[in-house]
Amino acid sequence: MITYINKFNKTFTIILGATLFASLYSCKEKANPASEVKTVKKPNILFIAIDDLRPELGAYGSEVAITPNMDALAANGLLFNNAHCQEAICSPSRASVMTGARPETIKVIENFTYFRDVNPDIVTLPQHLWANGYETVYAGKIFHPGYTDEDLSWSRKIYAGPDVPPIPERIRGYVLEENQEMFKKNRAEVIEKYGENAPRNGLGKGPAYEFADAPDNTYQDGHNTDLAIATMKEMTKKDKPFFLGLGYFKPHLEWIAPKKYWDMYADVDISLATEDSAPKDGASMGLHASFELRARADIPKYGDIDKAQAKNLKRAYLATVSFVDAQIGRMLDALEEEGIKDNTIVILWSDHGWHLGDMGIWGKATNYEIATRVPLIVSAPNMPTQVIGTKTDALVELVDMYPTLCEMAGVSIPEHVEGQSFAPLLNNPKQDWKTAAYSQFPTPALREWAANPLSKGMRETYFGPLIKDVEADIKAQMGASWNRDLFENRLMGYSMRTQDYRLIVWKEYTNPNAEPIFIELYDHTRDPKETVNIAKEQPELVAELLEQFNKGWEGNKAQLKTTKNIL
Repeated sequence: MITYINKFNKTFTIILGATLFASLYSCKEKANPASEVKTVKKPNILFIAIDDLRPELGAYGSEVAITPNMDALAANGLLFNNAHCQEAICSPSRASVMTGARPETIKVIENFTYFRDVNPDIVTLPQHLWANGYETVYAGKIFHPGYTDEDLSWSRKIYAGPDVPPIPERIRGYVLEENQEMFKKNRAEVIEKYGENAPRNGLGKGPAYEFADAPDNTYQDGHNTDLAIATMKEMTKKDKPFFLGLGYFKPHLEWIAPKKYWDMYADVDISLATEDSAPKDGASMGLHASFELRARADIPKYGDIDKAQAKNLKRAYLATVSFVDAQIGRMLDALEEEGIKDNTIVILWSDHGWHLGDMGIWGKATNYEIATRVPLIVSAPNMPTQVIGTKTDALVELVDMYPTLCEMAGVSIPEHVEGQSFAPLLNNPKQDWKTAAYSQFPTPALREWAANPLSKGMRETYFGPLIKDVEADIKAQMGASWNRDLFENRLMGYSMRTQDYRLIVWKEYTNPNAEPIFIELYDHTRDPKETVNIAKEQPELVAELLEQFNKGWEGNKAQLKTTKNIL
């Protein structure tokens, strides 16, 4: 959306000045500066969440992704080059973000546990902002579907008036009748054999992608953008700041969007992953067999995905990214047209990355860089001129967004929060910051992509041969350490990313005192694609990093110094 880029670049000005900047960014953690500057209007917050988006954007150096609007946002904000999720799967990642606590703390390590059931009194980010005078509302996917905390987190419902017509009824989002029928048939078959939960466990799917001639707003993400814009216009009429969550379902499978976005890549030379095999000497349980993609009706259930199909799959992923980018452009245009851009914080993030053939697999759900690293962009109206359009290599975690937004909004940070506000980086992106970021995922090779143990249907259908191969590899590598119950139900991979290394510690998560049964170490100064596990070659380095790992997130926080505001 070129008009947005031009408008943004021409009209962006720093108008709020040093007083507001200091009130939003220089307060100490757990403090509430609101009482100090009572006359300052609190900023609005546009909270843009994108599902399954790895940093495949022009702003992050992608040579193929067509993402002018997200690139423009980065050009008018700060891009975080080293941001990591806490678990590379939807519900744990999002529950961690929204509660400000880590997956094991909130007891959510797979997609089927509702954080509120096991943490009835925890205060979510929108709940806290609501209690501090904000209107809070969402459109699309912010929490994991079904776990949306409707009563406690949201002060109002999304727009429901005549200006936004209802979305057409479609089956699984498919436009073409043949794809709808294929999905219905496959779904009915697995339900008949394995019961109502079979679709939840990943069986009975349609094709991996579809691009038909239909308007943007007849698709879920386009429609939700219309609703968000209409809601934003309603809220601007009130003398109240708002927190508007706008969550995009794409580029999550299936890759479905209007055909014009597929056509955008007709002349683009799409290259495939250059490192397309498992890490040398890596953990045999560390990679899955692309279950999430192979569940789709048109994908081989065993063996390699050929290059022609792989290129089409990557093209489909990129096309849905461009579709989402266009919707984001519409939302940002609406902010400016409504005259509230200059008092609105925009924060854009993804819940986790995605392997597109990298390491030989397709999907999320690993502890490696390609799955844990995410795009994160923040644009605030009072950022210093010299920071706008720059990047920071500081290590940050998605769990840090909760305290960051509290600090920027001038509200207290709840005591339960397990992240660290990175608001100081918006003032000085080059300062020393935290020394490690943590992620985790339980045995990718022997879990479904929702991180739950393998179901009977997964074992008995076309996944059976894949699982047999995976188990054989694990047994060969682990020898006497192999234990089915441990590996399927109690083994966790804990990943620690420092500036130079990624350490992955495999241990029993139900026993805090358990010794690691396997360790991986990757040197990002020499091997940024994590192709060789050097743990056996570097025992002293492993011991040093294990000591750092055992300090946990609190022992790796940034040590804040009192510095003069640079404005």
